[in-house]
Amino acid sequence: MRHVPVLLSKVIESLNLAPGKNIIDCTLGDAGHSEEILKHTGPNGKLIGIDADAESLFRAKKYLYDYSTRVVFERNNFEHLQKILSEKKFGPVHGILMDFGWSSPQFEERGRGFSFMKRNESLDMRYDTHLRCAHMTHDPPKDIEGNPLYGSCTAAELVNNLSADDLREIFKKYGEENLSRELGEAIVKKREITIFETVGDLVDLVLAVYRKKLKTDKEIPWIGGLHPATKVFQALRIVVNDELGVIERVLPQAIDILESGGRLAVITFHSLEDRIVKHYFKKNSSNITIITKKPIVCSKEEYDQNPSSRSAKLRVIEKK
Repeated sequence: MRHVPVLLSKVIESLNLAPGKNIIDCTLGDAGHSEEILKHTGPNGKLIGIDADAESLFRAKKYLYDYSTRVVFERNNFEHLQKILSEKKFGPVHGILMDFGWSSPQFEERGRGFSFMKRNESLDMRYDTHLRCAHMTHDPPKDIEGNPLYGSCTAAELVNNLSADDLREIFKKYGEENLSRELGEAIVKKREITIFETVGDLVDLVLAVYRKKLKTDKEIPWIGGLHPATKVFQALRIVVNDELGVIERVLPQAIDILESGGRLAVITFHSLEDRIVKHYFKKNSSNITIITKKPIVCSKEEYDQNPSSRSAKLRVIEKK
């Protein structure tokens, strides 16, 4: 199953594409955006596609086979954008796309515990399983022995080592979870008996906390509405991959790399990401022109065809 790119027509329009322009896709995924970009920049426009997931690159190479002479593939985290372009001698850069969404194949087919529906998968959540450190600029939380954990471990290691207060902070800050305190305390109590290894281990704990809050002992699957584990899994995934820190570090690089008149298009999927992008653009308005005064969102038609586009927001700037 190939991931359906969100806001595709709006991205193509916003990047102001033309034959011969060179574009960076910082989050290549299944190359849905890149394929359309290459159609609009031929016959000589180049594209560099970056992805930290080796399986994503393998899939993208198949989808972009017809354009292979115009594409440079790079397995890396896009937070190293300037270094990547320097090493690849890629440029000048006329447009950059960043899509912070996670594709369906990544959730469904990677076997790393991204989805709370995959009960038997390991509680991993690392985007790139070969990288142990995200090279963060902020101080990470520490385990009970004082060792740093943020961005350098699996979700299981976080859940099995952090204090109740640290877990509460993660669930509240990155998942906006209302039962963050109760969940943190319940996790610490549960791991005194057994450690968390699989997705199912954590999902069962979350459901138990919610059932206690709702004062019901019914052991039934959660039906209807947002699943209680949604925010917990989002929070852990963000922390494991240092997603917000990566966004903060890459935006200045992107603007610096762009040619005058070049455009940066950023797609976010939740308020924490969008807030970082929005504030950064406003703070640097002297160097850029904000093309989208309000973020572009999906149409009803797109939502009906691709429900995952529901929360997508597209913001676009042009370098002066």
